[in-house]
Amino acid sequence: QVQPVESGGGLVQPGGSPRLSCAASASILRIDTMGWYRQAPGKQRELVATITNSGATNYAYAAKGRFTISRDNAKNTVYLQMSSLKPEDTALYLCNAYASPYSYWGQGTQVTVSS
Repeated sequence: QVQPVESGGGLVQPGGSPRLSCAASASILRIDTMGWYRQAPGKQRELVATITNSGATNYAYAAKGRFTISRDNAKNTVYLQMSSLKPEDTALYLCNAYASPYSYWGQGTQVTVSS
């Protein structure tokens, strides 16, 4: 079993560049894909970015060019570097670890973009 734990959220000013971290309780080399998702109040959960165990990345349109997903296998951690944040990026950001056929979710870290 894998337990993702997110950190790095908080109150950020528009244009800010926070970095979110997702630490897994097991080696991420055993995980097929890790990803970041987000859920804003009253909205459905949506994909932000994913990274496979071979390093292939995928981004949602809203994240392309502003967010970067990366991984540190030695630390069993995946990062989401965000930049040029906008108020509409305000959401609970959740980390997912997919190890077929199982999918594990963290509790999330809140990012609020406001001046």
